[in-house]
Amino acid sequence: MHVMMILRRVTIESVKTFYSEHLRQSITTSRIFGTSLTGYSTIYALSSGQGKCGVAVVRISGSRSLEAMQKMTKICQPEPRRAYLRSIRDPDNGEVIDKGLCLWFPGPNSFTGEDSVEFQVHGGPAVLSALLTALSKLKFRHALPGEFTKRAFFNNKLDLVEIEGLADLIHAETEQQRKQALLQADGNLSTLYNKWKDILSRCVAHLEAFIDFSEEENIEGDVLEKCNNQLNNLMRQIKNHLADGRKGEILRNGVRTVIIGEPNVGKSSLLNYLVQRNAAIVSPIAGTTRDIVELSTDISGYPIILADTAGIIKKSKDIIEKEGVRRAKAYAEKADFIILMINALAYLESKKTYEEYLNTYINKLELEDILLDSGRLQKHCLVIMNKTDLLNEETNERLRKSGIIGISCVQEEGFDKFLESATNYFKEICGNPSREHPTISQTRHRNHLTNCLEHLCRYFTIIARENYDIVIATQEIRNAMRELGKVTGHVSTEQILDIIFKEFCIGK
Repeated sequence: MHVMMILRRVTIESVKTFYSEHLRQSITTSRIFGTSLTGYSTIYALSSGQGKCGVAVVRISGSRSLEAMQKMTKICQPEPRRAYLRSIRDPDNGEVIDKGLCLWFPGPNSFTGEDSVEFQVHGGPAVLSALLTALSKLKFRHALPGEFTKRAFFNNKLDLVEIEGLADLIHAETEQQRKQALLQADGNLSTLYNKWKDILSRCVAHLEAFIDFSEEENIEGDVLEKCNNQLNNLMRQIKNHLADGRKGEILRNGVRTVIIGEPNVGKSSLLNYLVQRNAAIVSPIAGTTRDIVELSTDISGYPIILADTAGIIKKSKDIIEKEGVRRAKAYAEKADFIILMINALAYLESKKTYEEYLNTYINKLELEDILLDSGRLQKHCLVIMNKTDLLNEETNERLRKSGIIGISCVQEEGFDKFLESATNYFKEICGNPSREHPTISQTRHRNHLTNCLEHLCRYFTIIARENYDIVIATQEIRNAMRELGKVTGHVSTEQILDIIFKEFCIGK
């Protein structure tokens, strides 16, 4: 018994040593890289937008940043976070470059965690060129893209999830994208992932105590049961988090929306109305659109990637037209949302019920596998009737009473109801970002969380066997911890960091 206990302790210590050393080296590499940035160079860059503007912000960060304020404004002992209106001068000849606001942020209470200075000056190209040239005379280095944020990461001011949220906030083009990015930049997702990581850490600690001391009866007998209950509950939480229909990722990248229907039903006219410009050629000649016309637009705060397609017909002798139909169907198969357009006049003249005509129409266009078999007709498809301007008042009233969405692209009528219905679909597809229900916004996060879940599943597979080795099982929990650490950057590689920070512009 004592021999087995000694062997077990040797095994667990070997595993712990390997894991700890691997983690230490990873963190040490990062910290060394961070030190090389923060300890030996002071950087500067324009932190506001490019081009002419009323006010531009130039940021300096590093151990010598205060020197910029002292030599260029004659302010020797500035008060932290106080704005000074001063003439900003060239450090060599004393020539006034501009008059602006100067702020001093001593580390670690700054964005980067280092000593920082900001000059807020007029945003003309000549002013900025002279100011940046003057900073270079102090032997400062021009910042690389994302370098300010990278320093904030290495100084533990932000983790990777928050940094990615900040990048998304900078690039957000719609209201809903802004909301999601702001929640992530504020640490909404990080709080959740760190909570899960703490649960795994406690479980590992308890399991190691059980391995080391269970045979000496110095530990509670139900420690394994308690850990397994916690891990089971965590697995359910991660599964629910992953089973979100990729809402956050779709919102971040845009809802891929396709308009399909017969030739000359008004698809290009609808696209032009939604993007508010004549992007697609509109003509009464059937088959005008042959290829996919893809444009981005904002509908009710949701980012939409809108695609006009060739009119779908069952049989065609035209090779180009047949290829256009094939591409339209292939795009529709991968789309997040489908707008199916029908000629309102043809529907009313058919004397069929709406359901009968719709099924006949789908069969006519051979869209059963895309709309019916997949169930997308009910979930992610909006059917609209175009050309209501060709109907008389009586038939129009019949269409309205049926609850069918009717529009006229020619007279631009009926779009309010259409946009209201489309927005409801977009809400379902993208979700509603909130602090209570954070969503995954990056494929990188999803991959690491999936790996984390797989390690937890392996843990339970191992302990379900007879005479299982608790040491090997515990290592799976460590592996799960490591995957969560990769999400937030507590365990990272330079490759992951480079991918994230290269998306930032210079000055951020």
